[in-house]
Amino acid sequence: MTIEKARVVVCGCGHWGKNLVRNFAALDVLAGVSDPNAATAQKFSEEFSVPAFTWNEVLESKDVTAVAIAAPAELHTVLGVGAMQAGKHAYIEKPLALTREDGEKLIRASQETGRQLMVGHLLQYHPAFLELKRRVGAGELGRLQYIYSNRLSLGKIRREENVLWSFAPHDISMILGLVGEEPSEVRSTFSPILHDEIADTVQVQLGFPSGVRGHVFASWLHPFKEQKLVVVGDQGMAVLDDRASWAEKLTLYRHQIEWRDGMPTPNAADAEPIPLPESEPLKLECQHFVDCLENGTQPRTDGKEALRVLNVLLAADPGAGKSDDNDRFPGVQIHESAYVDEPVSIGAGTKIWHFSHLLGNVEIGESCSLGQNVVVGPNVKVGDNCKIQNNVSLYEGVELEDGVFCGPSCVFTNVNNPRSEIARKDEFRKTLVKRGASIGANATIVCGNSLGEFSFVAAGATVTKDVPAYALMAGVPAKRIGWMSKAGNRLGEDLVCPLDGTKYREVGPNQLQEIVE
Repeated sequence: MTIEKARVVVCGCGHWGKNLVRNFAALDVLAGVSDPNAATAQKFSEEFSVPAFTWNEVLESKDVTAVAIAAPAELHTVLGVGAMQAGKHAYIEKPLALTREDGEKLIRASQETGRQLMVGHLLQYHPAFLELKRRVGAGELGRLQYIYSNRLSLGKIRREENVLWSFAPHDISMILGLVGEEPSEVRSTFSPILHDEIADTVQVQLGFPSGVRGHVFASWLHPFKEQKLVVVGDQGMAVLDDRASWAEKLTLYRHQIEWRDGMPTPNAADAEPIPLPESEPLKLECQHFVDCLENGTQPRTDGKEALRVLNVLLAADPGAGKSDDNDRFPGVQIHESAYVDEPVSIGAGTKIWHFSHLLGNVEIGESCSLGQNVVVGPNVKVGDNCKIQNNVSLYEGVELEDGVFCGPSCVFTNVNNPRSEIARKDEFRKTLVKRGASIGANATIVCGNSLGEFSFVAAGATVTKDVPAYALMAGVPAKRIGWMSKAGNRLGEDLVCPLDGTKYREVGPNQLQEIVE
């Protein structure tokens, strides 16, 4: 399918997403940005003079033709499938997904909707790798025998994924691309050093039907940074050293092993640096995505290529993506000590931690975090992107809209005059916490009241009446002592947010309104 011009929205503007924003902007195809943190989205919106969208606005926009998703891997499937079903082409950062089932869902959505699916296996677009692959394909190294890759550094240390899933997809993608077949043997050795459950180093051994052997060593607990791929053939060897200067990134060694009197004897040759065009691999990758959209061509790292990489990752880490609740709640992380009753619905990307309990008829949205010892339900609804800290109970009658923050040990009631020996379930009163509101630690919200959008209840306060939007409430009983911006900063007399510059105005007693310019 050919389109006149790519119009890309980057969804997720964090550690890596910000680089996608920069490159798509440089290619003049950036149509907007989207991030669960509204302040982050606004920052990039202003810097690159593009709109800041919510996810729903991205899906509904007729002007947006593609999305670049730089979100946590557990969200890739729900976001990617949703985008393609809404008519958008999808670029997804590695890995494609966390399970084969989810990877196949993405590929199927691409096939059914006719939308392009491309995965960010960055090094497949590196000029040094492209030249290396060309020379291997031309037979300059002879028959391939052994390939190994080191991806080592000190940090960035993750806690949401182990080093295999964080570092190794790039190397596995390159090795599969050079060998041209999938491995028949995958073995791995993990070393959790800083945390018992998360590996900081991994060694993966690969065996291929053709006899080629492969080896990947990845670590974020290493004294120096090394990104090196070594390819050994029977007529020569090559080294891709991404830490070297452009003049030395790719070096060819026409070493050979000769047999003399039944003994293998090395015949060394001089190193031959290979000239390369200097270019940022990510820019080339983004350009490739745009070219595929505008020319209707298949991406080099499409869903099928990414699924082959995912298969190796799963074979190397057979416990990944598996839990008792995985089939029941795809894309949801539930600690083994938590309990989830029936019927309950939980959106993708949500994490439920130790000793929590979800009772019946509960709805939890996407990308929520429920801390330790959280009780929800029955008959409670929680929106998307909510954070509920430790020791919070959401009883029947409580509803949280999107983006609500509940601090540790804050309290919700659902009846005004409880007695242990008197049942008052027919007297439960509804409590509505509107979008973006924050409730501090140990605050109490008396039932029957509503908290307005982006309101802020201070720690230890007791709310006994409706709270206006943007209000800063403190004390017992809580009173309004000021105004808060959407970004979570207290407003001064000028009613201008000191973080993002958003302006507000008072439009009546206890009424604040954002000024949309």
